[in-house]
Amino acid sequence: MIKYSSGLVSESFWFVEFKKIIKLKHEGISWEEIKDLCLKENLLGVSKEYRAKRIYGYLKNRISLLDEDIFDIFIMSDLSTQKIIDLMSIAKQNRLFFEFLYEVYREKVLLGETELTDSDINIFFNNKQQQSEDIGLWTDVTLRRLRSSYMNFMVDAGLLTVVNKQKQITPPILDVALERYLVEKNEVQLFKAITGRD
Repeated sequence: MIKYSSGLVSESFWFVEFKKIIKLKHEGISWEEIKDLCLKENLLGVSKEYRAKRIYGYLKNRISLLDEDIFDIFIMSDLSTQKIIDLMSIAKQNRLFFEFLYEVYREKVLLGETELTDSDINIFFNNKQQQSEDIGLWTDVTLRRLRSSYMNFMVDAGLLTVVNKQKQITPPILDVALERYLVEKNEVQLFKAITGRD
């Protein structure tokens, strides 16, 4: 069982960077070569080398959870599907974020609700604090930053649209190739978490 982690407070969606690295992996470029491109040729377009190193590390961890089949789908897909694949990689890497998608977002979609509220998010974190000693020890600042990260990831991926400060639920319609892939790879829970389907 993957441990709960608050690490997402240090991460962003990084879609443009994610896309660059996936393209290189699809072309058969090694991780070592990609690291060199990030640090020596500023592939990620950041001003400080230590930031390039950190972002590279985070993205390597995400992308390493994906396989070559999904790289093919990513390259052939439209922008919205590519963003969903980025979100999937985050959910595969972070148990708590996956549980948030599955237990809160999916539930709201299934119930036909149109908005994700602050109270939905707060109830989720309060429940997790009671269920997990690790999460119970996290500070209010960490929890606040995590809430913000989760919302940003979901907006960036198109699962939420902010209208007049309200978070409107906009469940994605998955590309058929991606849907088939998730079923074949036994990633049905992930499919349900992202689409809100049962």
